Amino acid sequence: MRQRYIGRALLAAAAVLGGAVTGRAQAPANIGFDAPLNSDPTNPIPTGRAGAAGFYTSAEFVILTQTRTLGEQTVAFRGLVDSTGSITGVPGTYIGSGREALNTRELGRTTYTPGFRAELGYRFEDGTQVYANYMQLFETSYSAGASLVPPFFRSRADLADTFLTSGVFNFTPQYAGPQVKTAFDPPGSQASNTYGIWNGSTVQDIKFTQRFQQFELGGRVPLFQTDYSRVYGLAGGRFDWFFERFTWRTVAYDASGNTGPQFRANYTNTLSQRLYGPFAGFGHEVFVANQFSLSLDLTGALLLGIVKERAKYELGDESTQAKRGVNEYSVVPNANAALNLWWYPIEGVQVRIGYQAMSFFNTKNMLDPIGFNYGAIDPVYETQVFRLIHGINVGVGLFF
Repeated sequence: MRQRYIGRALLAAAAVLGGAVTGRAQAPANIGFDAPLNSDPTNPIPTGRAGAAGFYTSAEFVILTQTRTLGEQTVAFRGLVDSTGSITGVPGTYIGSGREALNTRELGRTTYTPGFRAELGYRFEDGTQVYANYMQLFETSYSAGASLVPPFFRSRADLADTFLTSGVFNFTPQYAGPQVKTAFDPPGSQASNTYGIWNGSTVQDIKFTQRFQQFELGGRVPLFQTDYSRVYGLAGGRFDWFFERFTWRTVAYDASGNTGPQFRANYTNTLSQRLYGPFAGFGHEVFVANQFSLSLDLTGALLLGIVKERAKYELGDESTQAKRGVNEYSVVPNANAALNLWWYPIEGVQVRIGYQAMSFFNTKNMLDPIGFNYGAIDPVYETQVFRLIHGINVGVGLFF
């Protein structure tokens, strides 16, 4: 009797609290992983009986980190360019140390991002489950900037290193910037000797933003079961969306310290990758102690990637802009793993905590996010051989 009672306490109908579906296979009488009954004491929770058919739902908190797919590119140097030749006698002469002032590597280390996963499903009498779930990571941003203040105020006697210059070219006259920008531009000048917002600017800053979403529609089918473990198959359709945006803002001031929208230039590079395709895999759940079990789910997918690459320059007052857009397609293999510890405190209630990892192969990244040719914007994208999202999940599921 004692052995029979322990066997009955082992079986848990586990709702998937994330990408993998977990549920209980229907077993013959007196055999199986039935969860503890909601009877002593009686809890006022409207949950269903263990092993019965019906709907379930779950909500889960996730905190994950993902690969930052951005290359190292120099954005700005210290100094300025004599655009007219009035300063040095030779147009295009660089004045200043030319030290690097801003690089995308300064965006810092990657961080963990919070998010959530929600699921709704239905369990049949034979233990088969169908479900739909959605996961989203909140937006993560990394930023860096440079200004007129060099490290330790170390500049040349002419203060050339208090200016920032980037190599944007082929831009239109709307981006000329202030007419009198520096001491090299005498009052009453008809044209700036440091022509262009990006030449002899005062402030530049960059930001990189990442978002991730996932949607699954699938099912779980019991394959093999004993009193202490069970194996199940997983299959369905999967949608993943990587959204990444790089922004760069440049601000020029006139010699009096004034600026305005017409003296600001904004650059945006957006990389959107939507992945669609089928997945399949299996899971194994093992009883470890009273009301607790441990599961491992492994799935693989072959996804079609629809890649949108969009780059744009725009004046701060939005009066003019230049755009570039390209659509590409790719095949992206995907492999996911989820290791979870389950707790079944009362009948129809399940709690889990675990670790999950999602790997993607053959996605795109921004190798050089900035295309400096305004007339033919051409940032460099390349294939990201390996991209990883991983972290912790904690949540609860209810059967009705």
